[in-house]
Amino acid sequence: MDGPIRIVSNRLPVTLQRVSGVLERKRSSGGLVSALEPVLTRRGGRWIGWPGLKLQPGESLSDADDPFEIVPVELSTNEVNRYYHGFSNATLWPLFHCFPSHARFEHRDWQVYDQVNARFAERAAEDTHDQEVIWIHDYQLTTAPLHLRRRVPEARIAFFLHIPFPPHDVFRMLPWNRDVLHGLLAADLIGFHVRGYAQNFLDCVQRVLSARVDLRSGLIEHGDRTVQVAAFPIGIDYQGFEQRATNTPSDSELRRQRIVLGVDRLDYTKGIPHRLRAFERLLELHPEHREDVVLLQVAVPSRDQVAEYQELKREIDELVGRINGRFATATWSPIRYLYRSVSQSRLSALYRDADVALVTPIRDGMNLVAKEYVASQVGDPGVLVLSQLAGASETMREAVIVNPLDRDGTAESIHRALTMEEPERRSRMVALQRREREHNVDQWVEGFLTAARTAAVKLAPVTDGDFEAWLGGFVADHRLALFLDYDGTLTPLRRHPSEAVLGPSMRAAVEACAAREDTDVTLISGRALSDIEKLVPVPGVTFAGNHGLEILGPDLAPFRHDDVAYYVGRLEKLAPRLEQVCIEGAWVEEKGASLTVHYREADEAQHEQFAQEIRALIQRAGFQARNAHCAVEARPPIGWDKGHAVLHILRARYGPAWSESVRTVYAGDDHTDEDAFRVLRGLGITFRIGPLDEQTSALRRLPNVDGVQALLEWLARRP
Repeated sequence: MDGPIRIVSNRLPVTLQRVSGVLERKRSSGGLVSALEPVLTRRGGRWIGWPGLKLQPGESLSDADDPFEIVPVELSTNEVNRYYHGFSNATLWPLFHCFPSHARFEHRDWQVYDQVNARFAERAAEDTHDQEVIWIHDYQLTTAPLHLRRRVPEARIAFFLHIPFPPHDVFRMLPWNRDVLHGLLAADLIGFHVRGYAQNFLDCVQRVLSARVDLRSGLIEHGDRTVQVAAFPIGIDYQGFEQRATNTPSDSELRRQRIVLGVDRLDYTKGIPHRLRAFERLLELHPEHREDVVLLQVAVPSRDQVAEYQELKREIDELVGRINGRFATATWSPIRYLYRSVSQSRLSALYRDADVALVTPIRDGMNLVAKEYVASQVGDPGVLVLSQLAGASETMREAVIVNPLDRDGTAESIHRALTMEEPERRSRMVALQRREREHNVDQWVEGFLTAARTAAVKLAPVTDGDFEAWLGGFVADHRLALFLDYDGTLTPLRRHPSEAVLGPSMRAAVEACAAREDTDVTLISGRALSDIEKLVPVPGVTFAGNHGLEILGPDLAPFRHDDVAYYVGRLEKLAPRLEQVCIEGAWVEEKGASLTVHYREADEAQHEQFAQEIRALIQRAGFQARNAHCAVEARPPIGWDKGHAVLHILRARYGPAWSESVRTVYAGDDHTDEDAFRVLRGLGITFRIGPLDEQTSALRRLPNVDGVQALLEWLARRP
């Protein structure tokens, strides 16, 4: 597939800066640009991102010779500080790299981050076709897929994370972990560099969101959608690095000594201090390398305005000075330290001429330096020494693999690389080159986009095995109190509530549960009590109408909240005022103790504005305004909801110590059910029905009404 690509990332492939008032454009650094720019140059398309500064009137980002369209997303100074330096790099970056002690958690940073993600999504949604794949990149844009999905519901959205995804014990430290997962799950395909990161993500989705996940196939059930999660190890422009290494002249000064090369951004995840100490240990253990070997460390400046990075630079400067002071002679210094960017041609020459590449990050998503070094070995082959904590180590097995935190072990591995015989060096390098040549960046792009364009196979429907795992031990040998919402839970949501009729198979499942001597079934709905009784004419069932303001059932005294009578008359007066402002397709449902304004049949473009107006009118009338599915409910302001109603029924039926004698299961699909989910957190097992787009306090998810029926059928025939 050779069509154009639409890329969305934090940074553009070019960065702007002003020098003496003149706007200059230079190529951006980083692995993402290195990987994608050559592909986009060949195929064309659009790259959406932040240019690095705010354009002045009359200034242009684009150049007439650009092979693809560059679309800027401008950020204010405050947004740069909170979205980029703040949440992206002071929260997600350290946490995802398993450095939680370096992370800060500021609510305002999170708010600005999400707002900026929404702006990226807005630009990405411009001029799109429903079936076009939009490829969003990296940790700065984890909520952009959800904002984009809301703007272009039918779009094919793909996301790729270029850094590690942490295990659950680390990820759950993030106060907004659910929001980040919801943001990512709006994509159709979520890619990671290695399988371990993908497995971490699947585990977090399962444990944080209680979503249904197939760990083996990498599928996540997301309401009516299935999200595919997979590993796609990134490659490089192999041919480009190979050609530059072949054509770039040698540096005669460097070739007088054997070179151990390190190339990194200045970042605490790269392990540069550990590398320097390991090289120092090499000189201690193997003095034969003194005056023969030089560690050439290139450190590209990064986030140099951040105090933590300034401190890291001071530490590195001091280490270089101390080690050179300890071992240097009149004609030799053991470490040559370059704190600056290096041109592509110069870097290719360094790669080609280095005897050893020392790639030893403490944590890294992939690390393209390792691959670039391999592609540049066009002469007498060198040796790659690679950290086992870099994603690249999962595929680059022929490298000398080290633990960068083991100083002595790393020193001995450097010694081994420096003394390795030519046949072994060549065998290892040839195998590495064969794989990287085949799995280059073009193959990575094609493989990812092919997967992104292919709809994921849906998960099989929930089975008895699922319910046994979730509920078997919980309900065994106990009485069960089963609470069920109606609309959206026992019947699909309809355009008009009158169309939501209980199907015969669902009715049979409810009846089977109610017929068990050890099970008490309660229907709890926002509908009027009389309405829900007619809809579910099942003997032995308890009914709670108006979100539990009215309750009627066996072994229970009839209940109607004491304050309802005071508000019934006021609701009767409010109803006609709401009807007067109803737009076409909206209508008012009076339910005695409450009322609901429905607007599902109205023009979708008017939904948000109409709902705001209705909420304001309800609140001015002295009632609570609660959101429902394409509806706004007016409830008496008496502090009563489904959660209070559930507790009332449990205490009235089983006594104050009800949790010792009965097990509680609740299934619902609405905002109003969240009140019950919160009350039952830790006391029962709760199911939210429908998509994952909204957060929930429920313990588990079911995709649809069919899942609820399967649940009831399992409960009815459980041992």
